[in-house]
Amino acid sequence: MKQKVFRRMTAVLGLFFAGLLSGCTEKKTYPEPIRKIVDSGVIRIGTTGDYQPMSYLDPDTGKYVGFDAALSEDLAKSLGVKIEYVPTSWPTLMEDTLAGKFDLAVCGITITDARKEQALMSEGYLGNGKTVLCRKEDEGKYTSLEAINRPEVRVMENPGGLNEKFARENLPDATLIIHDKNQEIPDLIASGEADVMITEIMEAGWYCSRDPRLAAPLIKDPFTRGQLGFLMPKGSEDLLDYVNAFIEEERKSGRLQALENLYVYGLETIEETDGTTAGPEPALQS
Repeated sequence: MKQKVFRRMTAVLGLFFAGLLSGCTEKKTYPEPIRKIVDSGVIRIGTTGDYQPMSYLDPDTGKYVGFDAALSEDLAKSLGVKIEYVPTSWPTLMEDTLAGKFDLAVCGITITDARKEQALMSEGYLGNGKTVLCRKEDEGKYTSLEAINRPEVRVMENPGGLNEKFARENLPDATLIIHDKNQEIPDLIASGEADVMITEIMEAGWYCSRDPRLAAPLIKDPFTRGQLGFLMPKGSEDLLDYVNAFIEEERKSGRLQALENLYVYGLETIEETDGTTAGPEPALQS
């Protein structure tokens, strides 16, 4: 049954992208910057590579893995090109985007008005929200901003992203610790080097499902709610239209739900939720 689900999904995507490409592959009608990407055979994708379960550079294999990595592969296949990953960082993400260092960026990037003022952002492909990651024994303590916003509470964040911004704006009395490597923070929380990490619900869920020392007490009631999207420089409106159509087809086919199930909740296919768009509840309290 699982194989049938994926075969059906693949067939639907194949028909859709074949239709897109049949109308766009002629150079004289193919809009920029898509024509440039197709002609080069490569799409340059900016990513921080430090964000489980979205886009993570596996040090053992040297390959990018996660929800966004899989989504990037789908996008590249739809264009008939290969991926060239371009490393970026949260502090330099917008600067690198505007400088044209890559065609687009995707690494768990929250859609915000501030980002849309400077660049282009696609429609959302996955819901997110700011929440708490803490030690399991402390899950009853850190259930509000008021409980965290105390000098004795050590909040650890990576530099330059919206998590640091949220912490600085909403937790001015807490002790803020900046740590350069985002992927190391959950283990540092678990081992007692800090008390709380403000992060997105999918990252909190991923780490809690893999480390019984951790908890996310507010994962069902996050401080904020938003969507993740692709980021690209202005002037890429035709590419934005293509990406939005791609996202919509990934959603209709069930592919987005399958990726969410696999990378956020650890399920194998969309079969577990009968293809619905509301994902299963993560087992974070056990």
